Amino acid sequence: MYDEIICFTNLLRAYYQTRRCKRFHPNFQKIELNYEDILVKLHWKLKNHLYYPKPYTKFTVFEPKKRQVAAPNCFDRVVHHAILNIIEPLFQKQFISHSYACQKNKGPFLLRSDLAKIYQNLSQKHRQFYALKCDIKSYFANINHQILLQLLQPTISCPETITLLATIINSYHETPGVGIPIGNLTSQLFANLYLHPLDMFTTKHIGEKNYFRYMDDFLVLSPDKEYLLHLRALMRGFINYYLKIDYHPQKNNIFRADFGVDFAGYLFKPTSVTMRKRTVRRFKKRHKRRVKLLKKLLNQNQPQLAKTLQLKLVASKNSLRGFLKDTNYQVTERKLLKINGIVMPKEL
Repeated sequence: MYDEIICFTNLLRAYYQTRRCKRFHPNFQKIELNYEDILVKLHWKLKNHLYYPKPYTKFTVFEPKKRQVAAPNCFDRVVHHAILNIIEPLFQKQFISHSYACQKNKGPFLLRSDLAKIYQNLSQKHRQFYALKCDIKSYFANINHQILLQLLQPTISCPETITLLATIINSYHETPGVGIPIGNLTSQLFANLYLHPLDMFTTKHIGEKNYFRYMDDFLVLSPDKEYLLHLRALMRGFINYYLKIDYHPQKNNIFRADFGVDFAGYLFKPTSVTMRKRTVRRFKKRHKRRVKLLKKLLNQNQPQLAKTLQLKLVASKNSLRGFLKDTNYQVTERKLLKINGIVMPKEL
């Protein structure tokens, strides 16, 4: 497995994945001049077990909420892609069908479809039903390195690969032995894997069918409120004991679901599914900011940066189209999209 990860063909493929939508950026333009030589050196370091990640670049983002991001070096990201190209399919086979985050052929669109079917089925059968909705407190910052490595080992039998993964995991911590960086590509797989035991406990051991998870947010629907109270306590005991994490103190609620459920960017109601207003406002704000910046770059005659931004705008529009598929929206007299009462810019 390790030889597959570090082979030059896989590293080259990983480099192309890393530069996607960024190749017109000045930093990548400089790398393009000698990226093959850099990849040869990277291969040599990996082959001789001399690779170690460079220091992270830390910055704060405020959307969708305030959090600190630790971004890896460009060629550390190449290593992450190279690793995921080989090991990610092995883990994706194991994940339950109702775990949706950061997986190929899954994501919020499939979650919307699956959850809407079960939600509408419950609303037809029960006049009143409930939801248990929980979030893990500071999830990425509280992932235990030792437990994570124990979860990786049953699937990855190659000692060299485990050593490489341990090097990446131990290159960052919030407190000694705890925490993984939000900016790492590998962190998405690790975070999905870390809660996989909870998925198995809830769906296989307890037998809950109406359980949905999107990264560290999970939802259970049931007509029995007492059952959800008992389930919340069982799940909390499991994650406390086995995974050394806990619920967010304000985000582990049981409430009437027949009035509506807000989950993974959508608002589910008995007669409709729409994008939640907060998601729409955030998208509209980001789109306007990017359009304004694009005009500025074109006026300043910076075509390379403008090209990168245009690619992001196209990706955003495609993402919006995906969100709008099978959800409720209107078209105004001026032929503008109106989503959950919010009118979108004419460019969309």
